[in-house]
Amino acid sequence: MKVLLGLSGGVDSAVAAYLLKKQGHDVTCCFMRNWDSFANNDIAGNPTIQDPTCPQEQDYMDAKAVANKLELPLERVDYIKEYWDHVFQTFLDEYAKGRTPNPDILCNKYIKFDSFFQYAIDHGFDAVATGHYASTTEEHGFKYLSRAADQNKDQTYFLCQVNKDAIQKTLFPLGTIEKPEVRKIAKELELDSVSTKKDSTGICFIGERDFRKFLTNYLPSKNGKIVDIDTLETVGEHIGVLYYTIGQRKGLHIDHIKGPWFVVGKNVKKNILFVCHTTHKDWLYSDSCLVKNINWLVDDQYTIPSDCTAKFRYRQPDQEVHLEFIDPTTVMVRYPQKISAITCGQEAVFYDGKICLGGGVIEEVYRDGNDLNQTIIHCYEESNHAN
Repeated sequence: MKVLLGLSGGVDSAVAAYLLKKQGHDVTCCFMRNWDSFANNDIAGNPTIQDPTCPQEQDYMDAKAVANKLELPLERVDYIKEYWDHVFQTFLDEYAKGRTPNPDILCNKYIKFDSFFQYAIDHGFDAVATGHYASTTEEHGFKYLSRAADQNKDQTYFLCQVNKDAIQKTLFPLGTIEKPEVRKIAKELELDSVSTKKDSTGICFIGERDFRKFLTNYLPSKNGKIVDIDTLETVGEHIGVLYYTIGQRKGLHIDHIKGPWFVVGKNVKKNILFVCHTTHKDWLYSDSCLVKNINWLVDDQYTIPSDCTAKFRYRQPDQEVHLEFIDPTTVMVRYPQKISAITCGQEAVFYDGKICLGGGVIEEVYRDGNDLNQTIIHCYEESNHAN
């Protein structure tokens, strides 16, 4: 097939390019530039802002070296505006509400498998390919997204919001091999620009940042109280509730009382952060959550089992859940065994064995039929009212 491969300047997509060529495909590589630090005011928290070569340009040079070594053509596309409008603005809007979004999922949905995918189709390619650790399973002519052989690296969680029609025309060359083998292939091929290069971390297409400082470029910090939900006493001061996530234990700076402490709730309007001590971690546990805007990756939605497994964050072990459909894209997810630190704004991704069924955004988190965050806020306000 005529395939357009997203070549990022990392080892995974480099080896994916080699494998596709080896399989006999007509491969064209394409580098995506989606972020401009100066245009986007990415100053505070940016460790590379003074570097003579910005990380995106270094990645492009590394990708170019790979393409030259493999004797493959390399194109370059720019989705800076699309990334800001659809990924980063959504990211900021969610944080402003006190929620915790996943930029990698947004990036796959709006950039790699929308803008980039459409570019491929418009330019006559039969399929796109990426260096994701994922696979597909074909049944009755339909391709299901399925887990990679390397369970430690499986990235189907981040692909849950991709349009199922795009999955039908996507190749995942790394789906059947494990990461050490990828490194070995890169070394054997003398792909020196990427073979020992550190895996990219941080925010998708933005990179490593001091996250709190980075957010201050866009969302002003505002100090407020940290309240122990058990004693209802103020135990510290935060720099803005938007900068913390449920379950977080580092960076709270509650030093006068031995911890650890965990973030359990937020009152965004009043800028109060609620925490619990490690001896009262039951405040972190919920038994159900409402998930909306689910993108189902199945051929027939009526085949979705009501009992399946879910991940509520990347690398979390599979959790057994029961789905109660409210409408085609909304479910109440029940887990009577209780699960810790389910977080609004993050993604719940559903699985039936190795098949990824799809995923949606966690809207509300409950325990015993009550909104857990509202219960925490109510406990504090009732106490203040009584006093």
